[in-house]
Amino acid sequence: MPDFPFVPLKFTHRSAAEVEQAARTFYAAMDTRRSVRDFSSEPVPRSVIESLVLTAGSAPSGAHKQPWHFVAVSDPATKREVRIAAEAEEKENYERRFPDQWKDDLAPLGTDWHKEFIEIVPWLIVVFRKEYGLEEGRPEKIKHYYVSESVGIASGFLIAAIHRAGLVTLTHTPSPMGFLGRILGRPKNERPYLLLPVGYPAPGAKIPDLARKPVSEVLTFIE
Repeated sequence: MPDFPFVPLKFTHRSAAEVEQAARTFYAAMDTRRSVRDFSSEPVPRSVIESLVLTAGSAPSGAHKQPWHFVAVSDPATKREVRIAAEAEEKENYERRFPDQWKDDLAPLGTDWHKEFIEIVPWLIVVFRKEYGLEEGRPEKIKHYYVSESVGIASGFLIAAIHRAGLVTLTHTPSPMGFLGRILGRPKNERPYLLLPVGYPAPGAKIPDLARKPVSEVLTFIE
């Protein structure tokens, strides 16, 4: 394996005041991010999706293996097939698999097994985790490290990028998700990780009036 060349870091030093302002500005922007289930069919350019995925791909990963793949779907027939399969699994979840406590916790969010947004939204981005690498001409599997952690970080970057671009999304995880690999024709070393509908909110879209935990509940300083 060739060594990575080391190059000078491109870094602009900011004062403490500038750093604090930048941190607060970014927080203020991200604090308006919400999960949305009512989408518009208004088109979003393919070039935007490419830029969003480039941002996701800038995430760190174990040994820089970048163990992810993104499939962006706008084809109506494919979205229809995904919706049918997702609703079949979700219906089974809500009616038979989910324990009562889980359903009670979901009830205030107004969710159920119907997923009309899968067909309405202009794009679906399906995130796949690559359990191991495959290269043409190499019969052995290429080891990947910290796959779940790496793909989770990349997904977070993607969600932030979607919001900052002025679009909305929803972290949808129909379980089990094996149907996504089959429908989208992904290789055996990839497993579906997350389904993100991406687009504009529908006019008049509503969301639950939720509150996030205060910093005192999620942060401990040891100084």
